[in-house]
Amino acid sequence: HYTSDQPGMQRMVMKLEELVNRIDADLTLHLRNTGIEFMQFAFKWMNCLLLREFRLECVMRLWDTYLSEDGGFEDFHVYVCASFLVHFSGELQQMGFDELFQFMQNIPTDDWGDREVEILLSSAYVLSTLFGGSEAHLNVVRN
Repeated sequence: HYTSDQPGMQRMVMKLEELVNRIDADLTLHLRNTGIEFMQFAFKWMNCLLLREFRLECVMRLWDTYLSEDGGFEDFHVYVCASFLVHFSGELQQMGFDELFQFMQNIPTDDWGDREVEILLSSAYVLSTLFGGSEAHLNVVRN
């Protein structure tokens, strides 16, 4: 992942975009139509493993789960990121470019605790069960 051009990180971002497109096509379309690219916000999520988005206690809980899952830091993390993004779908779809860009740089998670992280992890687990190991389900014909 940490080689020239970081192809592993790029693959994870592309997988996130494909996954979000499958589970919330309206959100993906809104992001595209507003000019927000997944690479603009999700690369940081992949590279920093959400360390900058959550308080340390929440990150420790996330990473503990990653350690217990096969491919947790590479595969399960993408499902967590998808769940995280879709959690804010309703709000995001009401925003224009500037507001979206600001929001994505400072997602409001300061008041998140164990309960919110558990819900996020549960949602990610459901997604991983539905889509994990079935890459064909993620491949979507784009217009």
